[in-house]
Amino acid sequence: MAQDSTTITIKTDSMAGNTNDDFTAQPAPQADNNFASAQATADYFVETNLARYTFSSIGGYLKRIEFKDIYAYTPKDSAKKNLVLFDGNDNSLNLNLTLKNQKIIKTKDLLFVSEIIDTLIVTENGEQLVLRAHPVKTETDESGATVSKTDSGSYIEYVYTFNPDDFRFGFRVNMVNMSQYLYTNSSSFSMDWAAALNNVEKNYEYERDITTIYYMDNTDDVDNLEERKPDKKEFASELKWVGFKQQFFTSVLIADSANFSSGFLKVSLPDKSERHLLKEASAQLEFPISDLDHGSFDMSFYYGPNQYKLLKEYDLNLERQVPLGWSFLLHWINRIAIIPIFNWLEAYGINYGIIILILTIIIKTILFPVAYKTYMSSAKMRVLKPELMEINARYPKQEDAMKKQQATMSLYKKAGVSPMSGCLPMLFQFPILVAMFRFFPSAYELRQQSFLWAEDLSTYDSILDFSFNIPFYGDHVSLFCLLMTIATLFYTWLNNRLMAPTGDEQQQKMMKWMMYIMPILFLPMFNSFSSALTYYYLLVNIITFIQMGIFRYAVNEDKLRAKLKANMEKPVKKSKWEKKLEEMQRQQQQMMRQQQKKR
Repeated sequence: MAQDSTTITIKTDSMAGNTNDDFTAQPAPQADNNFASAQATADYFVETNLARYTFSSIGGYLKRIEFKDIYAYTPKDSAKKNLVLFDGNDNSLNLNLTLKNQKIIKTKDLLFVSEIIDTLIVTENGEQLVLRAHPVKTETDESGATVSKTDSGSYIEYVYTFNPDDFRFGFRVNMVNMSQYLYTNSSSFSMDWAAALNNVEKNYEYERDITTIYYMDNTDDVDNLEERKPDKKEFASELKWVGFKQQFFTSVLIADSANFSSGFLKVSLPDKSERHLLKEASAQLEFPISDLDHGSFDMSFYYGPNQYKLLKEYDLNLERQVPLGWSFLLHWINRIAIIPIFNWLEAYGINYGIIILILTIIIKTILFPVAYKTYMSSAKMRVLKPELMEINARYPKQEDAMKKQQATMSLYKKAGVSPMSGCLPMLFQFPILVAMFRFFPSAYELRQQSFLWAEDLSTYDSILDFSFNIPFYGDHVSLFCLLMTIATLFYTWLNNRLMAPTGDEQQQKMMKWMMYIMPILFLPMFNSFSSALTYYYLLVNIITFIQMGIFRYAVNEDKLRAKLKANMEKPVKKSKWEKKLEEMQRQQQQMMRQQQKKR
C-alpha cells in the first residue's frame, strides 16, 4: 500500500500476530454485510516527543494515550508514573455506514489494517498512520464454489497525521471506490465519539464538578453543557469543534475541511459511590462526504493540557475551555493582566510559590493609590466620630431616621467628605479578587508544583488527614486555608476598631458580627480549594496589614481633623439632592400632622 509523503520507522522487535507484509494479500475473512469480520489482531502504535498513542485494529480508533513527562497524581513518596488519559474501552470512535441493502454497520466492529507492523516513531512533521477497512466481495471460482475475497481496490481509510511536538494530530476519513457497497443517496455520515472521563487529579470531587462538554458553533460562540448535573443538547446548526474537558486536560475533535453539519451532545454522571469515573461524555456528529469513490473529510484531534497559552496558539477559541470567568469582566482581567504577568515571571524559572508572592506584590502596588484613597475615606469618617455620635444622640428615635440622615449628610457636605469615596475603590478591587478565584484553580502551570508544605499548588494542601469525613469540612486540614481564615479575622478585628459610627448602633453591631462569621463560614469551602488560591488570599491580607501600618504612620489624624473642621466653617451651597431630601422631610412631617389631626 503506497503512503504518499509518509515516513515510517519500524522497530526491530516485530510484534507477534501482526504480519501484514503484503497489504492486499491478506487471507479473506468470512463476509459480514460486505465487510471483513473483525478478528483479534495486534494494535498499532505511534510515538511522538509528547505522547505514545495506541490505535485499535478493530475499529481503527485511538484506544490509549500515555503522555511523556506529564505525570499522574500519586500519593506522597510514591514513584512517578506517566499519565494515561484513557485506556481500553474508555474512548471509542465509530462511523455508522448504510449498505446497499439498507443495513447499518459500525466501523468500530470492522478490521482496519496497515503496513505498520510495530511502532511509528514520528521524527518529522506530516508522518502518517494509514488504516484501511476493506469490503469483501463474493465470487464463484472455476469449480463453481462460492468464495469471499477482500476487495483491495475499495476501502474506508483513516489517515492520522502527526507532528513530533504537537498534541494535535490530523484525522482524515477517505472513501475510495465505495459506491458499489454503500447506499449512494446518503451525502453525510454519522459519527459517534464517546469517552469515559476518569479522575487523574488529587481532588476527585472538584475535578468531577468542573468536567463537562464544551463546543463551538459556526458563529465562533463557545458554550458548554451543565457541569454539576446530567445534560444533553441537540444541534440542527453547524459545530466547529467539540471538547470533553476535565480539570487540566481536554480531548477535542475539530472539523477542519468544513463544519460538522449537526450534532447531539450528552454528559452523564456516575453513581454517587464512584471514586474513579468523573463523567461519561458522548457526541454524535454529522459530516458531509458526497463522493463515495473519491470523497474525504478532514478533522483533527487535540489530546493534551487544558492550558490557556497552549490552546490559544491554535486560534480556534479552544482556550475558552479554561474557566477564567468568560461570562463577565473577570476574563479580561485574567487575560490582559494576570496571565501575562504570571507567564513573564514563569520565564525566569523560579518557584511558583515565589511567583505568586511577586505577582501579589505587583498587584497590590498597582492598587496602592486605590487602597490609600479607601483608607483616607475611612480616616475622615473616623476623625468625625465625635460629631457623628452627637448626631446619633440628638436623634435616638426610629421616627427621626430621616432627620438623622439629613444631619449626617449635611455634616459630610460641610467637612468635604464623600462616603462613597471609600466604597468605590473597594468595588474596584473586588473583581480582581474574584478573577484570582477563577485563575489559580484552573492554572495548568501550577499542577504538581510544590511550595513549602504544599505538595501541589493546584489542589489543597494538607497537614493532617482524617480517616473519616467531617460534614461540610472534609477529611483533611489545609494549613494555607487556616492561616488565611485567621488573617481575615484579624483584619476584620482591626478594621472594626478603626470603623466610625455611621448609622444605627444595633445594626452596626450586627454588621460587625457578620464580618466575623463570614470567614468562618467560608472555611469549609476553601479547605478543599487550590492551595495557590488560599496562599494568595493570605498574602493579600498580610500586605494589606503592612499598607495600613504605612498609612497610619503617614496620615496625621489630628491635622486631618483640623482640616475638616476648617472646611465645616466655610459656607456650603446645598446640592439638588439635599434640597430634595429636605422636601421629602417636609412632606413627611405634613403627613404626620394630618394624621394627628384626624385622630
